[in-house]
Amino acid sequence: MMTVTPIMIAEIQITVIQHMIMTRDMIVIQNMIIRNKLDVKLRHELKYTLSKADDYILHQRLCKVFLHDKNSNENGSYRVNSLYFDTPYDKALRQKIDGVNCREKFRLRYYNNDLSYIRLEKKYKKNGLCKKYSARITKEQVEMILHGNIDFLLHEKEPLFNELYSKMKGQLLLPKTIVYYDREAFVYDPGNVRITIDRNLHTGLNSLNFLQKNICQADVSEEVSILEIKYDEFLPEIVELAVQVPNSRLTAFSKYAVCRKYE
Repeated sequence: MMTVTPIMIAEIQITVIQHMIMTRDMIVIQNMIIRNKLDVKLRHELKYTLSKADDYILHQRLCKVFLHDKNSNENGSYRVNSLYFDTPYDKALRQKIDGVNCREKFRLRYYNNDLSYIRLEKKYKKNGLCKKYSARITKEQVEMILHGNIDFLLHEKEPLFNELYSKMKGQLLLPKTIVYYDREAFVYDPGNVRITIDRNLHTGLNSLNFLQKNICQADVSEEVSILEIKYDEFLPEIVELAVQVPNSRLTAFSKYAVCRKYE
């Protein structure tokens, strides 16, 4: 018969206390997440694949009708760098491929190689509609996440940080794949419309290099561009007419899923 020593009792007590603390923390996180989700406003999102020829035709037309996004450079575009998270068993990827109705993805993102402005984002999709949560995060905090130091996320006041901590602990969510491309964006105020054309899709081959400008990369564009149209309750007729391209195809294209094929 095994003898229970004082040391064993102490270890059991410590384990119980740690579990109680973790449970308490998770309850706090879930309450914050619930409060944060009360402001959800879902948007419509349509995606089309474009050939290079159709891309050129559409670009010329949109430039005559709509204004470029205010963050665009002199050529009307900007670079988007993203790092997507997923579980060891690829939950986000599998849900996308299987067409799960309600799903989410976490990512880190910055623009034009500007590391002074990085965002933590969660994209939530339900019944074909989407919503994006976003919070500012520092370069130093990103570096901590990349190296597995995530405890700070729990102690921040930002609910999105707390939720990421919960998912990294509970689902073993980890930085998975770098995705970057060039985006040309147009805006139209009625309907809160945003039209984007994404080109030159690439993937980085090591997630730890996310903050580096010169990384090992692979071109995964497959000679196509991606047209995305996002809007609130209605799509104005002028937009509907302007984005018509005979050879375009409505698609469930995922830049993350495409990049994962090249790992």
